[in-house]
Amino acid sequence: MMKRDPNDLTANLSKDIPAGLVVFLVALPLCLGIALASGAPLFSGLITGIVGGIVVAWLSGSQLSVSGPAAGLTVIVLNGLETLGTFEAFLLAVVIAGILQLVLGFVKAGVIGLYFPSSVIKGMLAAIGVILILKQIPHFMGADEDFFGEMSFFQPDGRNTFSEIGYAFSSIQLGALIVGVISLTILIAWDTDRLKRYKFFKLVPGALIVVLLSIALNILFANYFPQLTIADSHLVTIPIIGNVQELGNVLMLPDFGSFGNIDVYIVAFTIGIVASLETLLSVEAVDKLDPHKRRSDTNRELKAQGVGNIVAGMLGGLPMTAVIVRSSANVASGGQTRVSAFVHGVFLVLSVFFLATFLNLIPLSALAAILLIVGFKLTKPALYKSQFKLGHEQYVPFIVTILAILFTDLLIGICIGLAVGIFYILKANYNSPYFFHKEESANRDIIRIKLSEHVSFLNKASIIMTLDQLPHNCHVIIDGEKTEYIDYDVLEAIQEFKKTAHERDIVVEVFNIEEVSVMEMH
Repeated sequence: MMKRDPNDLTANLSKDIPAGLVVFLVALPLCLGIALASGAPLFSGLITGIVGGIVVAWLSGSQLSVSGPAAGLTVIVLNGLETLGTFEAFLLAVVIAGILQLVLGFVKAGVIGLYFPSSVIKGMLAAIGVILILKQIPHFMGADEDFFGEMSFFQPDGRNTFSEIGYAFSSIQLGALIVGVISLTILIAWDTDRLKRYKFFKLVPGALIVVLLSIALNILFANYFPQLTIADSHLVTIPIIGNVQELGNVLMLPDFGSFGNIDVYIVAFTIGIVASLETLLSVEAVDKLDPHKRRSDTNRELKAQGVGNIVAGMLGGLPMTAVIVRSSANVASGGQTRVSAFVHGVFLVLSVFFLATFLNLIPLSALAAILLIVGFKLTKPALYKSQFKLGHEQYVPFIVTILAILFTDLLIGICIGLAVGIFYILKANYNSPYFFHKEESANRDIIRIKLSEHVSFLNKASIIMTLDQLPHNCHVIIDGEKTEYIDYDVLEAIQEFKKTAHERDIVVEVFNIEEVSVMEMH
């Protein structure tokens, strides 16, 4: 039986379409919530989500990442709007930021993402999982009035992540809680091996059943148990566009007359750099979640993000990044190729023109249940156990990254975790990482890679790029005979290469190198 090619866009439709639907259900309230928190028109968040799916998905260097408005940019957007005075001037800054990202892509700045330690990337994923769980508990109970995509420790209503949970227990909306509990129970059962034996449960995403059932339950409450009816503030809220003319009224164009305003370029530079860094971190994290261990072309990703921000800015959208919440939901739902991100964009378009009235009936507690499952998959107890077994050099940066992100925000937490990771890296000696020798042969070229005495994380990018550039149909011998120390990140990279080399018809032999247990997070 032939194996399905994980990069075949048509062979994986049975998995990509359901995954795209789940990502759409997660992305919809996030797009609206982030726009609300940014002080921008609600429709601008939807525009960015649509561009991220329809345009960026096809240009992206990643098969599984999903782009859209990011919670991490809300403060930058708020400050940018205040500085520039008008949303139209801000849109010009978004366009210029996109041009900057294009330039970064062409000068091959995407390699920066390879220099982040594995422990920090895994810490970022685990932290996002913890935050998703903590942030969704109040929505799950129908008690949180803050926007659905809010991720910072300190919240707009003056509370923080933990005090909000305490408040939620004293302000439970029973109808929302009932819907949330039923939704969560269905999602857990849907993912069990017992039900997965049946074709129906493989083809139909549990999230779709949860959404339909949650709408039906709330209608039932309204007709027979009015005291349980879920308040409108805890339902999805999409602007209703009746016709093309109304669409034209909500689309906004950049103010090109602001080209002479120096503040436009300062805001654009800030957006371009922060959005690029967040994108590279997200793509690196998604590559670790990918069951096929494909490596994304980060330079191509920067170019795709640049085009996306140019288009979004021209149409009146918020700045975008590759977003780990949506991307991890894509992986958790079984997405295989960029088609799933495109499908999510198509559903966002349909929601604007045809489905707004229906989607406005969805309780946020049902969507919170979906994100609770995604969060748990990102921060499974087994991940902490596996990192602990690797020793304090891996575990300490991992835990510090989680705590720093939890109590600050994504980028500050990453920087703190990176600083701790660098401390351990600098303790290892840095020498030339390997000796490369090629022997030409009639059948297969034989390539010998002899690792040097000390191979640290600083050598990770060089080794990964060397392995990625090896020719098809060759025989690779990786020898660590003279090596006294190999950093875990390098061991992980070698093992992941070994797992997928057969896809390029490469024969791999590894000598005198310890096997490592790489956590499969999916």
